[in-house]
Amino acid sequence: MMPIQPALLYSLTWFAHIARHRSFTKAATEMEVTRAALSQHLKSLEQSLEVRLLNRTTRDMSLTEEGQRLLDVVQPALQAIEQAVAELDEAHLEPSGLIRLSVSRVAARTLIEPHMREFLERYPKLRLELVTDDGFSNIVLEGLDAGIRLGESLEDQMVAIPITPQLEMAIVGAPEYFECYGVPETPQQLKDHNCLSYRFSSSGVIDRWSFITPDAEARTIVYEPKGNAIFNDDDSMLRAALSGIGLVQHLNLCVQPYLQDGRLVRILLPWVRPRSGFFLYMPSRAHMPAKLRVLMEFLIEKRELLVLDSLKVP
Repeated sequence: MMPIQPALLYSLTWFAHIARHRSFTKAATEMEVTRAALSQHLKSLEQSLEVRLLNRTTRDMSLTEEGQRLLDVVQPALQAIEQAVAELDEAHLEPSGLIRLSVSRVAARTLIEPHMREFLERYPKLRLELVTDDGFSNIVLEGLDAGIRLGESLEDQMVAIPITPQLEMAIVGAPEYFECYGVPETPQQLKDHNCLSYRFSSSGVIDRWSFITPDAEARTIVYEPKGNAIFNDDDSMLRAALSGIGLVQHLNLCVQPYLQDGRLVRILLPWVRPRSGFFLYMPSRAHMPAKLRVLMEFLIEKRELLVLDSLKVP
């Protein structure tokens, strides 16, 4: 089957308008073209199809049998196209549909879950699917709309929007732990403390603790924790720290609530430096769907609250 030429599609559209109005003048006014242009397109269509579509007199116009058959096929197709275009316009104005979002467990718990109810109530036509994966997801290959990851994990070609301030790796412990074992003043003194380990599920590697000397040289010191417990779930690791078992390292964003209520205490602040925070990433910002635009704006709005929160405690 030969593909339909664009000129023929235009002529079919104009034919449908003429047939609906039964008037060249009314159809020309609606389509903002001249009556002569409409007449010429109809004439060309009839020549192309080798059939008369309209019976025309100086006063009246009627469809031929062939014209009616063609209109019965063309009109529903044009209405479906018009409806699809209208729905696209509506979707651009009012966010709707499904957002498939790739998130790490930490990002889900700290950035999405606390605000999910507010977001979905604000945009009732949206649905949110969280695809939780601590590894890096290729959102294009996996059919996802966007993802949230730490900036250091992002690929160069991705468009990335910061949704948290810069972060720090915080060393924390419960007050009762420090009452029993004292407070280390340098990373070298950590060897005398029970430093609990975190093992990455994706690689199986133990997370090492990195420090920067607070002097002009700013040397990096790497310490491998060798306490009496190892975790691959940060919630379990934090619960162990809260119960006074030992010290843990985690993002300051994640331990902030415990620092604020005094259940955890942070140490070795002069030995840490800011690092890249979380980013919302997607393949492109061109022609961004309304559903992604409002998600981006919502997360940026919450970012400002995180900035204010970070000023409350060290």
